[in-house]
Amino acid sequence: MAETLSPCTPRGQCQANMGANTSSANVGTNASSAASALVGSSTWRGWEPFSIFTILILTLLVLLTVATFLWNLLVLATILRVKAFHRVPHNLVASMAVSDVLVAALVMPLSLVKELSAGRRWRLGRELCLVWVCFDVLCCTASIWNVTAIALDRYWSITRNLDYTLLTRRRISNVMIALTWVLSAAISLAPLFGWGETYSPEQERCQVSQEPSYAIVSTGGAFYLPLCVVLFVYWKIYKAAKFRVGGRRRNAVVPLPEAAQVKEASCEPQMVFTARHAAITFQTDGETWREQKEKKAALMVGILIGVFVLCWIPFFITELISPLCSCNIPPVWKSIFLWLGYSNSFFNPLIYTAFNKNYNNAFKNLFVKQR
Repeated sequence: MAETLSPCTPRGQCQANMGANTSSANVGTNASSAASALVGSSTWRGWEPFSIFTILILTLLVLLTVATFLWNLLVLATILRVKAFHRVPHNLVASMAVSDVLVAALVMPLSLVKELSAGRRWRLGRELCLVWVCFDVLCCTASIWNVTAIALDRYWSITRNLDYTLLTRRRISNVMIALTWVLSAAISLAPLFGWGETYSPEQERCQVSQEPSYAIVSTGGAFYLPLCVVLFVYWKIYKAAKFRVGGRRRNAVVPLPEAAQVKEASCEPQMVFTARHAAITFQTDGETWREQKEKKAALMVGILIGVFVLCWIPFFITELISPLCSCNIPPVWKSIFLWLGYSNSFFNPLIYTAFNKNYNNAFKNLFVKQR
């Protein structure tokens, strides 16, 4: 077929000309098609089409980011504005709010950009990848340790109320805040000095260093150690509260038998009535103001710890197991676990301020015009 000659003379000249024209046309057509395909592929390679469900999920993540930022910013503004909050434990709450504000301002937006990219690839370069990973580890670790510091402060205030004076409490809280941020910085900056790699240009991947030794140290220092601390603290708080309630019941005044009450009532009705009324009041309304405050603090710490564990434990289990066993966890599950951990920065101030009426009143005063 390719050897068939044209009747034109000289031999094969017309066919050669026609073949050249046809080849040129085909080359032009193929080039334009290839250019169109290249443009289309680069477009869709960077941004994939979104379904309605995906749009709803992304909208939810945007709202979570904005709400986390505004809520923690409101807590910080309240602490700075109200002078009564310029003391412990509000400095611990302020430190927690700072870490959570940074999570919402510096970490979650870049994570959202990564979610929008097809295949969850990182297309923002090596430098921005290093910045994002460092702030991610720094802020999330600081948020976790701030929760631990608040739990420790509540534990010491309940169990050592006589020795844990305001001055001692202030010094200890300042030391805990300093240690929180120093430890968080050490864990986050370690990959910059060669302990593992966070960015892969070939795979366009940006993630926390998967070096097994770093995974063990970072997850242990950022989560498993504070997890052990908060669980031990809550167990001690629960045990102390149970001991106090049991001691109060053993020391309660028991009312006189009914026959004795009637007999005494015939002689001194007013005295017996007063003693009987005092005994009943002591048993029914026996919780003192301090016991009610301790019970409320224990409930707040319990909810704070419970939400903290539920939000972060799936992420840190996968972060520890994945480098050690070389398991390939689906990216969608990694994203779910990561954003579940980020949501803890939204719940932290919500839980703490819900158990403090002073914050509720201060929030109202922020938006009420002073006369």
